Amino acid sequence: MIFYCLILPVNFTIINATTNHLPTIRNLNEAALPAVSSVTLDNLEHFLRISDYFRILKFEDNITGFLIALIPGKPYNSMNYKWFEKEYKSFMYVDRIVIAPQFHGNGFGRTFYDDLSDYSIDKTSRITCEVNIRPMNEGSIIFHKKYGFKEVGTQKTEDGNKEVSLMVFDL
Repeated sequence: MIFYCLILPVNFTIINATTNHLPTIRNLNEAALPAVSSVTLDNLEHFLRISDYFRILKFEDNITGFLIALIPGKPYNSMNYKWFEKEYKSFMYVDRIVIAPQFHGNGFGRTFYDDLSDYSIDKTSRITCEVNIRPMNEGSIIFHKKYGFKEVGTQKTEDGNKEVSLMVFDL
């Protein structure tokens, strides 16, 4: 068995996102294209209303990442979210997770998923997500597999211009 030891910076917090955070969240999101889809401030305000989990990670008072997740039955028309609704009664769907590039490899993604897992454990038995396989987001595929996600399907999106791996992590 291999054990990994991550040393996280000590002065970080994970807190619920607010309307005031949305411009910075949008900037982080747009800087992460094409790993995530583009969003408007209106899209992010909609997420604030419907999401079960919409949190930011702050390091030294700067927003360095965010994660948005939803349970089934929300007014959200994402093809990938709808795919999971057809396949599973219960899940926590990660619509997107973004960590600022200068903080990659510091364990923040794992920390976010650990926080989401703790939040979700009494609500569902699985976390779901999709990761681009065309264009390939190799770093995200490696991260999710290392965390314990398994591919349960694939789907073409954006008129066939993208393809995603649909993944599940059992809590």
